[in-house]
Amino acid sequence: MLTNLKIDLPTIDLDSFSFGELESGIDVSMNLPELHPKQVEMWENRKRFNTVAAGRRIGKTTFGSWIMGQPEYTDYPIGWFAPSYKILIEIWREAKRIFHDVIERKSEVQKRIELATGGVIEFWSLDNPDAARGRKYKLIIIDEAAMISKLMDAWNLVLRPTLVDYIGEAWFFSTPKGRNGFWKMYQWGLDERIEDWASFQAKTIDNPFIDPSEVEAAKLTTPDMFFRQEYLAEFLEDAGGVFRNVIQCATAEEQHEPADGVQYCFGVDWGKLNDFTVISIIDVTNRRLVKQDSFNQIDYNFQLARLKSLYDIWRPVNIYAEKNSMGEALIDQLYSEGLPVYPMNTTNATKDAWIQSLSIAFERGEIEIINDPVLIGELQAFEATRTRSGLMSYSAPEGMHDDRVMSLAMGWQGATYAGELAGW
Repeated sequence: MLTNLKIDLPTIDLDSFSFGELESGIDVSMNLPELHPKQVEMWENRKRFNTVAAGRRIGKTTFGSWIMGQPEYTDYPIGWFAPSYKILIEIWREAKRIFHDVIERKSEVQKRIELATGGVIEFWSLDNPDAARGRKYKLIIIDEAAMISKLMDAWNLVLRPTLVDYIGEAWFFSTPKGRNGFWKMYQWGLDERIEDWASFQAKTIDNPFIDPSEVEAAKLTTPDMFFRQEYLAEFLEDAGGVFRNVIQCATAEEQHEPADGVQYCFGVDWGKLNDFTVISIIDVTNRRLVKQDSFNQIDYNFQLARLKSLYDIWRPVNIYAEKNSMGEALIDQLYSEGLPVYPMNTTNATKDAWIQSLSIAFERGEIEIINDPVLIGELQAFEATRTRSGLMSYSAPEGMHDDRVMSLAMGWQGATYAGELAGW
């Protein structure tokens, strides 16, 4: 074994990089790649699970290699996963170079490196995710995650269980590829309600080693949608979604108090179990969402107090609130106290009408919303499926929420009614 291990790292102010004392007297240095500022920013703001929507040449492999070399991981087993064997070979070669001086044994067949620190790095192709069953890791890195078929199944059934023993961490790196499993995970990192996840967007121009003029030159000859995906790391809007034109309508400024001469209305979706209560505040006069208040305290009295407090500030002309479940009792209490509350009975038919009305408003550009990434993610993910009876059923995809969408849809009903009275 080794002692007094020295590591040649970039001069950035991060955690301690000492491996500590090992048993033999060999002095070894490890040539980890240097990080650029965007990578440092992501590292300093990481959480347990991290997704990185990355433009081309941002340095996904470089950053992943650097993470594997951090001392909090090198005493433990690490897993690197790629969508195919061909993609895996690149990082396998890079890892052999970086960890060359601390490799005790390696297997070209098994793609496995044993380190003098006591740790192990194993490399897997997710052509067959089940091959990694039974492993346990302190860290896993998933490269080009958007290219992995059935990523959500691979995560839930195989990858996530490998982190249980060591309370391990995960990084998902990929250039976006539409609204797939990687996109859903990216939404988790934007959602403040999911505390273990963080999401980052890294454009090609965030890499200071790339000449900006080269990116500009590519822009001149690359179709806009491909440039936005490959270089700006944007998740392009799915033309087949329920709500179109969402990004174009996300131009409203968030407000924290009412403006003079403006009418407001509320849409309220009550929280149930693990869901959040969401109150959408809509400027009826200008047809725009100016604020969403979201909280997960489902205590009866707390929800009433929160809504009444907002009512005292904004004085909405109406409050359209969900009647289902505990909503009826809450509405009765609000009504008895003189608030202009209207019960919204959520059935498949009424939900269909509300969603279609909101969808048309987006399609025609008749509504503005605040540029909130969680709301935008919910709107873009919202799905429609046809039931056996022929009706459309609307909901969020599995693992995602739709409380912000439903609150907005009910608020839009209130705004439409108030607008008709005002002569829209």
